[in-house]
Amino acid sequence: MSTSPDLVEVLDAHKFNEANLLAWLQQAIPGFGNRLQVQQFQGGQSNPTFLLDTDSGRYVLRKKPPGKTLPSAHMVEREYKVIRALADNTSVPVPKARVLCEDSEVIGTPFYVMDFMEGRIVSHSALRALDKAERLPAHHSAIDTLAALHSVDVNAVGLGDFGRPEGYVARQVARWTKQYLASKTDDLPEMDKLIDWLPDNLPSTDECAIAHGDYRFGNLMLAPDSPQVIAILDWELSTLGHPLADLAYYCLPYHLPSDLEGMRGLQGEDLEALGIPTEQETIKRYCDRSGRDGIADWHVYLAFSLFRLAAILQGVYKRALDGNAANANALDVGKRANLLAQVGWKIASEGVQP
Repeated sequence: MSTSPDLVEVLDAHKFNEANLLAWLQQAIPGFGNRLQVQQFQGGQSNPTFLLDTDSGRYVLRKKPPGKTLPSAHMVEREYKVIRALADNTSVPVPKARVLCEDSEVIGTPFYVMDFMEGRIVSHSALRALDKAERLPAHHSAIDTLAALHSVDVNAVGLGDFGRPEGYVARQVARWTKQYLASKTDDLPEMDKLIDWLPDNLPSTDECAIAHGDYRFGNLMLAPDSPQVIAILDWELSTLGHPLADLAYYCLPYHLPSDLEGMRGLQGEDLEALGIPTEQETIKRYCDRSGRDGIADWHVYLAFSLFRLAAILQGVYKRALDGNAANANALDVGKRANLLAQVGWKIASEGVQP
């Protein structure tokens, strides 16, 4: 099983003027060189991502998708801002951000360029692509890295204006309700129930940290030769938010079936045999690293995370129908929104405590 990035030729829907890009990068990055070879990373569902092979080394370019996009979505400018702030001011592992281009005339949409990093990416939290001895340390590194991210002083690193410091879950519920309704294609009764339930059952405590928004193994890079997280990737959904929403999202596989393609679930797996922690062990380690005695309203964070992911996948599905999704299998991925909503409503209505 490969842990290397999956590269393909640039998809027809995402082709851009490579000569324009080369000319712009030659001006923006000293010593960039004259050679530019472009391939596309396969796997992301939102902002198209490309490998640039050049005379001065390899870089990664992320851009907005072409065509009409939902309001406030695909903000590569925000990705660049948070990566740059973390790289310059903290030890949180991120790639080095190089340049941001907000001029859509260059390649059709805004984009940014960062350094390419050598490492391993394993998308499924069962971590079968790793040796068993590496799996528990990899999970521990992922949780420790998340706690370190959440401990960053947002004002000290220049991110005090990266989002509103209060009311994250309420705002996110409102935002993703609008995004879901804007991309709705079929009736999903459990989504309607969650839309009604969540505003009346918000978490009892409010906190502010840098929230990644999509913190999972598929967006973490491990070192080539050790189970250590060396980079957090894909910051598109990041903002100032409630840190426990990130933790709940990371724990979603514990609540999703392992036998459904694409769900990356752990239900039905023998966690001890795999050598990976239980949900309770994961929560305890995070609490230990972040100085918490425990977590209240865990079922709310889980239900919210499932609702939000369902809304995101519904957007992926709608973009696929419209012909501009970033991933070739987006049509299949988008259809899974219904299952997520069903699980989310079950947790919301029954309650789950760690």
